[in-house]
This record gives sequence, structure tokens and C-alpha cells, in this order.
Amino acid sequence: MARHAARMKQPGWAAEPTVGEMQLDERTSMRRVAGLSTELTDITEVEYRQLRLERVVLVGVWTVGSAAQADASMIELAALAETAGSEVLEGLIQRRDKPDPATYIGSGKAEELRTVVLDTGADTVICDGELTPAQLTALEKVVKVKVIDRTALILDIFAQHATSREGKAQVALAQMEYMLPRLRGWGESMSRQAGGRAGSNGGVGLRGPGETKIETDRRRIRERMAKLRREIREMKTARDTMRARRSASGVPSVAIVGYTNAGKSSLMNALTGAGLLVQDALFATLDPTTRRAALDDGREMVFTDTVGFVRHLPTQLVEAFRSTLEEVTGADLLLHVVDGSDPLPLEQIRAVREVITDVIKEQGTAAPPELLVVNKIDAADPNELTRLRGMLPQAAFVSAQTGAGIEELRERLSEVLGGLDVDISVLLPYSRGDLLARIHADGRIIASDHEEGGTRVRARVPHALAAALSEYAHSGPAEAVPS
Repeated sequence: MARHAARMKQPGWAAEPTVGEMQLDERTSMRRVAGLSTELTDITEVEYRQLRLERVVLVGVWTVGSAAQADASMIELAALAETAGSEVLEGLIQRRDKPDPATYIGSGKAEELRTVVLDTGADTVICDGELTPAQLTALEKVVKVKVIDRTALILDIFAQHATSREGKAQVALAQMEYMLPRLRGWGESMSRQAGGRAGSNGGVGLRGPGETKIETDRRRIRERMAKLRREIREMKTARDTMRARRSASGVPSVAIVGYTNAGKSSLMNALTGAGLLVQDALFATLDPTTRRAALDDGREMVFTDTVGFVRHLPTQLVEAFRSTLEEVTGADLLLHVVDGSDPLPLEQIRAVREVITDVIKEQGTAAPPELLVVNKIDAADPNELTRLRGMLPQAAFVSAQTGAGIEELRERLSEVLGGLDVDISVLLPYSRGDLLARIHADGRIIASDHEEGGTRVRARVPHALAAALSEYAHSGPAEAVPS
């Protein structure tokens, strides 16, 4: 209020604060004051509190793979934590055959983690894995600070970055699916109503079957999840309708997929000039965006930027974002973007293909052709880049930031999509100039001749357009021969 009073004395300021000013004041009032103790005195409602990560310690369990893979997993966890808005202070890795069923890292390592938390002044511990409710509770009792796992961290990032109505609904559904088995009650929260009893513990209004507080919370969460699923199904219908319209237009569709922070949005901006949000952070953009662009030969295509993937992507997110991930099944081509500067690019490729394969199997459709694009060649190690060129001979190597290789990629796209077209030979009446215009826009005319009955055209066009032209084939059925 004092700041607002000072602003009112300045010329041009209104008596009432703007929405932006109120939001700024609210955000400032919620800022954490450094130096105050944040150790848990009551850890009974950890899942209910907003994840406001500040000073964190990372901990992981190395069960399989090489040391380089374990280090890469911890580096990725640190990047996730920083994206969520925290400061990473320390990281610990425990070598085990399998995670400890009680405390995830074992009792001895848990005591060591408690010492590290005290020495660094951390207020949060992030585990590189999905913890069971029992592991979460037991580890919090030892370290005496808030403990979250990798799944909760990714869900928090998605909640911060979701902007569309569909994206927010999908994230809310995923969070509730994660929260439901982890609800905890304490004291009165676990007490039962005095169902069927009277006297000091009951009376009028309290007789009945009774229900614990935690059961009430679970029932309400299930009801909310059912409502969100209905809303997402309705949004899916609208998305399917738009996808069907794009398919009917005959314009080839290209879905840009890849690991998070591989440069998908940057590449889409370089190819289409879409102006999408670009940020050096994991899961910077979540909502799929579709843009139309033209190649050098004049043919148009539709690019769709999809949500990024990550190793061990939470199953809750895969289920909630199913309608968004289905964009890849209806595409004519998958543009698979790989971060060439990543220490383990082949691991990125494997993680992305695992999720795509699961989605395609569930849809029961054929997998679209894939074109690998190794991005960020300007930041990659030259020796590693040479090795990748040998291991991925069919891939295109580009830099979306500098523009290197973009023209070559356009040529590759023209060749690949041209191979998906079919040859036709039709006789179009002069009254169907609209179809002739679609052939000019979406296909490539090989020869044309004006006759008395109409325009005879030989061309290569997309499958959808060839189907629309089949009734005008000049000799029997349409001469549509795959190339």
C-alpha cells in the first residue's frame, strides 16, 4: 500500500492499482526470505504445498549402465531442478543393485544425506526416480526436510509452463493421478466421524456411516479427475476435427518430435518463421503449435511442434497428454530432432522412440517415416560430430541458431515428401478450376494440355488429393501408382 501511495503522487497513475500491479505485489509478497529455517516441523501435508524449490540437494541410485550414464542422469536432474526455479547445492549417487524399499538410498546413505542437508542449508531433497509413498515418508523422517521425486519435479515444471486450457487440464489430471496414492492424513485428518453413535462424540447431524477425512479427499480427487477426463475428451474431438481438415486439404503434415531442449521450437522458427517461445530450459514449451510453410519449389506443408520427451517420462504425463501425442500418428513425416551437443545423443533417440512406439501401438496405425535432424552442430564437439555422422548417415545436420544446414534440410524435406506423393493423370472439366488450383498448390505438374472436354493434367500429388481426383481419371480408375 505504501508503494501504491507513492505511485499515486506521480503524474499519470490512476487511483486504483492495475491488475499487473496487484499481481506483482502478490508475487513479491510470496517471495521467500533468505536465511529463515525451512526444516519441516510438520511433514503431514507435503503433497499439498506448492513446490517452491530454492536450495536443493540431488540424490540418485545408480543401478544399471555406465558411470557416464549415471552422471548424465544427475546432470539432467540438475537441469530440471534449475528449470523449476531452484539452486542446486550438492549431488549424491548411491551404487546399489536396486533402490532400497524403505528409504530409496538405504539407512546409512540417508544419514549421510541428512548431514549434507545440515551443512549446505538445503530445504529440499530431489530424488532421481519415482518414490513410493512409503519411501517418501521414511526419507522425510530421516532428513527432516521436504523430499520430492523426479516425477513431482517434472509435473511442477509442466504446471508452470502450461498456458492453454487443454495443457492446464492435462497437467492437472497428471498431478492428481500422482497425488492420489500419496495422500496422507495425521491426527484429526484420519479420525472417523461418529457414524451411528450419539452422546458426547455424536448427536444430531453426525449419525451415519462415517467417512475419514482422507477418504473424503480421495473421493473428491476422483470426481475431479473424472471431470477432467471428460473435458480432455471433448478437447480431443476438436483436435481430431482440425487434424482431419488438414488431412483433407492434401497438404503434407510434418510433426517435429524430439528430446526436451533439443531445439524443436528453434528449428520450427527457422523453417517457418513462427516466432515461438525459445528458451534454454527443459520443457520450455508444452502446447503443440501448427504453422504452414512453403518449400523452395512452392509446395506447402504443415509443421506441428509437439511436447518434448525425457528419459523415464512419468506415465501420468504420457496418459494425460495422449491426445497431444496423437499428433505424431496422423503426420506424413516425423522430424526427429536430436541435440548434437548432448553427451549421449543416442540415448535421446532411444527415449523418444520408446514413447512414440507406445503411442503408435495403442492407436493401431502404421508408423510414419522418420527423418533424423541433429541440431546444435555449432555447439557440438567436432570429434563427436564426426562420430555421429558415421553412425547416422541418413541424418541431416543443422544449427537452428546460426542457420547452418537449414537449406539442405529443406531440400531433404522436399525429396522425402515428394517420395510420398503419387502419379495421377486426370481430365478436369473447366468448371473444376478449384481442383486444378489445388494441384498447382499442393502438387507438382508434369504436363498439362487444354482440350475440348477440359484440362488434361499429369502430376504428382499427395494421397489425399489423389483420392479426390480419382473420379476424373481419364482412363478408368485413377492412375495412382506409388513411387
